[in-house]
Amino acid sequence: MSWTTDREEKLKELWKKGHTASQIAEILGGTTRNAVIGKAHRLNLETRGTSKKQSAKPVNIIDKDTQKTKTQKLGRKAKFKALLLDKSFEKENPKKLEELTDDTCRWPIGHPYEEKFYFCGRKPMAKFPYCKLHVLYAFQPKNAKEEDIITEEDLPVYEKKIKSA
Repeated sequence: MSWTTDREEKLKELWKKGHTASQIAEILGGTTRNAVIGKAHRLNLETRGTSKKQSAKPVNIIDKDTQKTKTQKLGRKAKFKALLLDKSFEKENPKKLEELTDDTCRWPIGHPYEEKFYFCGRKPMAKFPYCKLHVLYAFQPKNAKEEDIITEEDLPVYEKKIKSA
């Protein structure tokens, strides 16, 4: 596929109308989305400031006179902290392996080879083998979120050992 002046003009026209690179590639035929993006970049066409997902969201403007409290969705860490601060949080009920049932949290505490090894024993959440606290540990979100990004502060510091000959 080669870019002729006619195809370039058609690309410029469709780009200005706001078509996506995939749509332009389909209309032009014989080219890919990436080829369209590359050519648009080489032609110095205007970059798209916002995506359709961002522009589709309505903008909420709140008057200064009207004070409304917005309920925010809590992240995983915030939910965890809220659970820890909850005063009605059930205490651990240590259970051995033989004592586990469907009505006990199966989160292991310690290492199986330790003498004091046991399972949590709290009442589990519906459809989960763990209590509220341990569900937060066990079921992590699929995508990394800002609050879950590992920083350099989180990484352990190792000394480099140099072997001399």
